Amino acid sequence: MENVHYQPELLPMQGSSYERLKEPRETTLTRSGVRICAAASAPQPRDHIFWSLFNALYMNTFCLGFAALYFSVKARDRKVVGDLEGAREYGSTARCLNIVALCLSLVSAVIVIVLLSLGVLAVRQTLREEYGG
Repeated sequence: MENVHYQPELLPMQGSSYERLKEPRETTLTRSGVRICAAASAPQPRDHIFWSLFNALYMNTFCLGFAALYFSVKARDRKVVGDLEGAREYGSTARCLNIVALCLSLVSAVIVIVLLSLGVLAVRQTLREEYGG
């Protein structure tokens, strides 16, 4: 009698319909026909460090850019340590501060442009009236 080796996945376990839990895997087929399986991992939380640097250096309205940079660095530290939930929280706070800083800076820039335009028009009109030109 010959020894037959069965794979564990094919053997029933005490007659029950037990189904093994499988990790989600990505399979890719290479040119040589070899199938490569890699475990799908959760996406890494974003820390928005470049956006925070931009807001801190160029559009630092009410120091929100520095606050966003602080939370971005904290998010990156948490990601390095392996605390993904903490990194998500700090990254989310940094994103919110970056959005507020960007909106306030854009509104401030629009207000300055409008005020400068109105000022130039007022000076031009005053010069016309004074010199009759």
